[in-house]
Formats: sequence, structure tokens, C-alpha cells
Amino acid sequence: MSAYASGDRRSFTALFQRWAPRLHGFFMRALREPAAADDLLQMTFLKLHRARGSFRPLLRLRGWLYAIATRELREELRRRRHSPLASKEQQDEERHENADDPHPLEARQRATAVQTAIERLPESQRAVLYLHRYEEMTFAEIAQVLGTTEGAVKLRTFRAYEKLREELVELLDEERAA
Repeated sequence: MSAYASGDRRSFTALFQRWAPRLHGFFMRALREPAAADDLLQMTFLKLHRARGSFRPLLRLRGWLYAIATRELREELRRRRHSPLASKEQQDEERHENADDPHPLEARQRATAVQTAIERLPESQRAVLYLHRYEEMTFAEIAQVLGTTEGAVKLRTFRAYEKLREELVELLDEERAA
């Protein structure tokens, strides 16, 4: 990133190859829509490009990138609250596409239940959960990304996991019994 910030345009390719798959996964876990994840990934790298001059080599690149990505995701979620998510035709088409999924019905139902429970979490808890669980960031790194304290991140994480346990208690009981 330091080389790219200094004007080495070839460094961008290395940055993109290293970070794009992880950021795309972050957006996919949050939205479950490949097109939206692609758009947010492009916006994140556009913002990275525009802000490259303000990058400080002493900062950790991962935290800086995820801070940009988290802001983009937050903006997308705000936009969605003010407009319809998907037409009935789009929802029906998605259901039809997922009908050919080779995974057993029970596994899809469990995955859907977990994803639905995650989607019901407040945005601040979802962001912490994604960064901690899927991006394997430390609480200190997440605090830096979100511009808050490590204690607040720990509390949000605890509350997110507690809420998920409450909502998925039946699913957990079924797995323990199996």
C-alpha cells in the first residue's frame, strides 16, 4: 500500500489480488447477493484509490481497508432501508435457482435459520460478528475499524452471540440430540 500511495500503480494489482477475495466474502456474508458484493467491492477499492494519499504506513492495512468496507456496507444498508429490497419476481427467481442446490434440505434450513438470525441483529452487532468470526480480527483491530473502544466491541460481540444463542436454541438442541 505504501508503494501504491507513493505512485507505483502496479502495486494496486497486488493489493487487489490479495484483498479483493476477502472483502468480497465480507460483503457476501452480509448481503448474500453477488452483484451487490461486486458493487461494494468496486466502491471500496475506488475509495482506497481516492484516499491512497492519506494512508499512513504505521497503520495496519487490514484495519484501514475494513474501515472503508464497513462504511460502504453501512451506506448500502441505509439505502436499502429507503427502497424496496427486491421485487417479487426477483425473490421467486432466487428461490427457483436455490431449488437445484445439491445440499440436503436440513443443511439449507439450518443455514437459512442462522443467516436469518444474523440479519435480525442490530447493524453494529452484525458488523462486529462478521469482522470477528469471519475475518478473524482481534477486538482491538475491530475497535480501530469501527472507531470505537475495545470494550464496546467486546460487549457488542457478547450481545450478538447471546442473541444468536437465544434465537437458535431449538437448532442447537437438535444438534446436541443428534
